[in-house]
Amino acid sequence: MNDAPNDAPNDKDEELIVPDQPNPLDAETVRAIEAIIMVAVEPVPSELLAQLLEQPIVVIDRLCAELADAYAHAGHGFQLTKVAGGYRYQTHPDLSPYVERFLLDGQRARMSGAALETLAIIAYKQPLSRAQVASIRGVDPDGVIRTLQARGYVTEVARDSGPGQAILFGTTPTFLEKLGINSLADLPPIVEFVPGAEVVEALEHGLRIDPAADARG
Repeated sequence: MNDAPNDAPNDKDEELIVPDQPNPLDAETVRAIEAIIMVAVEPVPSELLAQLLEQPIVVIDRLCAELADAYAHAGHGFQLTKVAGGYRYQTHPDLSPYVERFLLDGQRARMSGAALETLAIIAYKQPLSRAQVASIRGVDPDGVIRTLQARGYVTEVARDSGPGQAILFGTTPTFLEKLGINSLADLPPIVEFVPGAEVVEALEHGLRIDPAADARG
């Protein structure tokens, strides 16, 4: 006598059950989130990420939470946190002594000749754009200007009124503080630093801030 077939699942059948696989779309979205937040200067709002990645805000928040948990579980030295209404990367709080040591060492490091030259040009001619700095120095100043911004010596002060509305740079109160002067009017005349009458004349003509002369142009 044959037994009736048993339709109840057994252990062997359970082994064949395949667990849910990660959503490939989620994986690509996570990579995009990481890339965007990595290059952002300010915290990136969920709404902006959702718009850029064409995903619902709830999905963005879920993926960011999962990312933050993954970083914490892996023991990374950085975190993904939500601050000021947006997401950003920041160093782990328990590593602050090392970060502070690094930052202080960077402040003690001597500035390069190119950085000093660019800073002098901006100080005497401000406000002016990257293109104007490049025309005076003859080289691309982007990297040097970023260094000066990171040190807090120069900052964006205005936009040019011409085509493209280029960013105009100027010096900061930190710059004055480091030099021990009260205002830009206390900067020494450039003639004290550049020997030779012809060189002085050329530099002063290029760097002089003279509204009356510019008006006569």
